[in-house]
Amino acid sequence: MIELTTLLAQHGLLVLFANVLLTQVGVPVPAIPMLVLAGALVREGQLSLAAVMAVAVIAALLGDLPWYAAGRMAGHRVLRLLCRVAIEPDSCVMQTENTFERWGAPSLVVAKFVPGFATVAPPIAGAMRLKLAPFAFYSTLGAALWAGAAVAVGMIFHGQVDWVLGRLADMGFGAALVIGLIASFYIVVKWLDRYLFIRLMRMVRITAEELHESMRQGMNPVILDARSHAARKLDPRRIPGAIAVDIAAPDVNLPAGAPDRDIVVYCT
Repeated sequence: MIELTTLLAQHGLLVLFANVLLTQVGVPVPAIPMLVLAGALVREGQLSLAAVMAVAVIAALLGDLPWYAAGRMAGHRVLRLLCRVAIEPDSCVMQTENTFERWGAPSLVVAKFVPGFATVAPPIAGAMRLKLAPFAFYSTLGAALWAGAAVAVGMIFHGQVDWVLGRLADMGFGAALVIGLIASFYIVVKWLDRYLFIRLMRMVRITAEELHESMRQGMNPVILDARSHAARKLDPRRIPGAIAVDIAAPDVNLPAGAPDRDIVVYCT
């Protein structure tokens, strides 16, 4: 453990930069533990607070900019990509769209504190045509608050951080094994949940061709556009006759009568 602390003290800024950058680009590597550890080293005089904060903020901004640019260029297509690769695709994009639409650019200040929001917020800001200057300002402010909070925890509880590192050192390979098993179990549970959800959706899925044929034959299915208001603004195309609904209260706009008609729902 002494070797690890020495390594982090000598190359901690480079390791911290890479860790935060990977996290912000979307790689599932947590950055908070490294920021907390960096705070403990700052408290012990082995790292500079200004350097740690500068490195963390620059790395976070560099990780956000490519997603922002992708959102500006590709719009809703980038959001669909994120939704497909996200661990919780059923809510990742819609919740972020609603949050950004409600609070606008200032929502970027708290984006990094909300799981799932940190990666999805920059492309949505780009897709919503937020200008680069306010995006950079609010993203930088948000990164400073996010990194500062974690570093502050490490500085305040540096003694406890040293104790935990000591216990992990005593466990040796066992510590890495336990951490790996916990992370693997979490990923497997989320993947299984997603697999079952997609399997269920496939059982009740209707293709575009089948829907078109039923409409052509006069079956008149009720078609609900369950996309968020922001998504409908980004992509105004819609199925003819579709009724825009709020997914949280879909009954509000459902037509009265005709209980025998099929209901078809589509979203982002």
